[in-house]
Amino acid sequence: MLVEVGGVGYELEAPMSTIYDLPATGKEVTLLTHYAVKEDSVALYGFLHESERASFRNLLKVSGIGAKTALAVLSGVSTQDFARLVQAGDVVALTKIPGIGKKTAERIVVELRDRVDGLGASLPGLAAAPGAPADPAAEATVALQQLGYKPAEASRLVQKVAEPDDNAETIIRKALRAALGS
Repeated sequence: MLVEVGGVGYELEAPMSTIYDLPATGKEVTLLTHYAVKEDSVALYGFLHESERASFRNLLKVSGIGAKTALAVLSGVSTQDFARLVQAGDVVALTKIPGIGKKTAERIVVELRDRVDGLGASLPGLAAAPGAPADPAAEATVALQQLGYKPAEASRLVQKVAEPDDNAETIIRKALRAALGS
């Protein structure tokens, strides 16, 4: 992805969750970045949300996981669901993410279980009850993901249609109607 800042273009990598939520080309956007310098390369990674960047940085600390794998994880599952999977020790679900095998999933669980707890404060639903959405919008988002929608797409649909007094069932129905109408 190419981002223009003050007339200078920067090439950066981003998880699909960020790419799906970007505004239209030419519109202003604020991205949180991670700048990585190695012996033979320099790379810039962009994220729309702090939870994505924090998860990315935590994943990079796991032995055997590089930037491409970390981006694949964040592209394959929302940060909220990722934190839940790690806290639950769900190795089987983690191996369903492209690029994550059984040994890598086990390392992620072992090495990130304590770090994900710290991230939980910024992830709605984790503080209330592990594995259970905290509000109707979160419940609807999870339900849409289980129906096959990508995390970012499910979130976008829910945000588009949810109203404060709606229950999860109402939000899901509105979101599905919106998806069929668009």
